[in-house]
Amino acid sequence: MHSTRHTIVFTLLLCLVFSLAVSAVSVALRERQQENQRLDRIRNVLQVAGLIESGERPSRDELARRFEANLEPRLVDLQSGQYVEGADPMAFDQRRAAADPARSRPAPENRAKVRRIPDQALVYLLVPDGELAGIVLPVAGYGLWSTMYGYLALEADARTIRGLTFYEHGETAGLGGEVDNPRWKALWSGRMAFDAYGEPRIAVVKGRAGGLAEDPYSVDGLSGATLTSNGVTHLLQFWLGEQAFGPYLAGLRSQVGRGP
Repeated sequence: MHSTRHTIVFTLLLCLVFSLAVSAVSVALRERQQENQRLDRIRNVLQVAGLIESGERPSRDELARRFEANLEPRLVDLQSGQYVEGADPMAFDQRRAAADPARSRPAPENRAKVRRIPDQALVYLLVPDGELAGIVLPVAGYGLWSTMYGYLALEADARTIRGLTFYEHGETAGLGGEVDNPRWKALWSGRMAFDAYGEPRIAVVKGRAGGLAEDPYSVDGLSGATLTSNGVTHLLQFWLGEQAFGPYLAGLRSQVGRGP
């Protein structure tokens, strides 16, 4: 018969071994998860910029090649609209920054239900030939059931929409979840984010929007998902506005001689 002391020592040693094993697996999985998150971010940015075709499945190496050849990540100070120099943009975690009172500020009351605005934001410049061809902006806001996280791509004029995609949300499948539908996402290309006075005008309307010429600021609503559609409108108008990317985009428009 083993003594009680022997049993206790054996149990403690067993717990220690299992704890070390679990910790080792957790570290290995965390690194893999972080790498997968990085690749998913790259894939979504490439997709909204029009550098991945619908249904295409590039390898990891191909994703990295296209990203490095076409996109330049930059940090933007949201209040000044100027680039932040001397920092590694790809190491920046915007969600963590927004949750940190030392690196963010309370948002004024807004329909997108954004609570805090990070001092800095990560944007991606589309520069395939060394010249600015577009900009990819992170956007987020509340839909019906969840905060929706995505990217909005604009053309170099900082007014015309190139694409929109959401990479994380909890909206109802078949209704608000249709924000993932490639046919709906294709409706955004060519629509106008701002009017001639630099005011955010883009909106998801109830029913069908008109053509680009007569109704450039509207996109078809999601059938049966009015609150999700409104959420998309609210989050885009917030992030394009003065509290977020407004000063930065106004500076870009002035540089290309378009808008105010």
